[in-house]
Amino acid sequence: MKKHDSEKRNTVCAVICEYNPFHNGHKKQLEEMREKSGCDLLLCLMSGNFVQRGEAAILDKHTRAIHAVRGGADGVLELPLPFSVGNAETFATGAVKLLSAIPAVKKLAFGCECAASIGDAERGCTATENILAAARISLEEPPAFKKILHAGLDEGLSFAKARFLALKSVMPQADEGLFSSPNNMLAVEYAKAVLRLGAPIELLPLKRTGADDGDERLHENFSSASAIRKAVLQGGMPEKTEANVPHFVWRDLRGQADGGSAARLDSMEYYALASSSAERLAACPDCTEGLENRLLSLAEEHVAAADIVQAATSRRYTSARIRRILLARTLGFSTQDVKEFLQAPLYLNVLAVDEEKSDAFLRTVAESGLPLLTRRKDAEDLTDAARACFALNERADRIYRAVSRKQPDLYGTRFVKK
Repeated sequence: MKKHDSEKRNTVCAVICEYNPFHNGHKKQLEEMREKSGCDLLLCLMSGNFVQRGEAAILDKHTRAIHAVRGGADGVLELPLPFSVGNAETFATGAVKLLSAIPAVKKLAFGCECAASIGDAERGCTATENILAAARISLEEPPAFKKILHAGLDEGLSFAKARFLALKSVMPQADEGLFSSPNNMLAVEYAKAVLRLGAPIELLPLKRTGADDGDERLHENFSSASAIRKAVLQGGMPEKTEANVPHFVWRDLRGQADGGSAARLDSMEYYALASSSAERLAACPDCTEGLENRLLSLAEEHVAAADIVQAATSRRYTSARIRRILLARTLGFSTQDVKEFLQAPLYLNVLAVDEEKSDAFLRTVAESGLPLLTRRKDAEDLTDAARACFALNERADRIYRAVSRKQPDLYGTRFVKK
């Protein structure tokens, strides 16, 4: 790295993301982050080759990281796999824990539907204050909250739905949108993690542009990632799809996206489930309340993981939860593994960085004191939980290469010329 002025201390605004794929809304969000945060550097902490829905990403992690840099980020770190495919709480806690280790990270930006509408000028209540209030209630679980939460769970509701009802009952002053959107609830999880860890990070909620996250309809310019994935993989309306992503993303989507990846992963997951013992399946994250027996029973009735997911999905258990369980069994990690990774110091794996800002970015994130990985050889000195976590990530990357039938070099930092 070049010599630098040691007195210069950059401030960082971070965003936790998947970019599956990177689209116009993400690009606009990064522009807004830079403008509103006042920070020197924009850092993306991005999921790797598998994402929180328990699925393989449409493009490999380095390609998506390069897109993020070309779209406005200064650098991209990888969110380790056990966090990237965890439930909302694990996803947020693992991410905030890594970010809080970097002293320069002063702000955490995130997109949510409530950012513009939830503030109440008459009461002087802002989006951030409402998000933090909901986070404190979720952490403290006052009697009124706990009563309604448990009543919802007893009725067979999912935890997210039961918590939605509990928060709504004890925070009637807040806009209902705070509780009903997955993005808003994830914002609450980020706030919970910041409070629980005592991290000196300011929350920066940004109003999402365009379609809601689950909207699978293509719009003119700002469609959701799920709508874009669906259109790309089904081959429909290419001109309209192209209009929703930067040109460099569209080029890679056309050349690399493979509709067969899901089917190949399905076969691996079915085999992993059908050959599993009940004990090993029950050890997977979120496989509780005897759910392992239900899944093993369904494996005898069906011959595809997708059919098992559909059959197991209910008010209580979301399809994403079932997919994450099957992926955890396939990759071979447990609830206990995740607990250890959350408690231990891990590492920062750099996926891509703006070539012109590489010195400043790498110097700044290195202040965390965690091992900084910019090439495969750097991982050789990892120990204990960090080594185990990296090995799990490598195993996931090998499986990703098998299901995507691509042979990208999955190691090392990409230095990107914008």
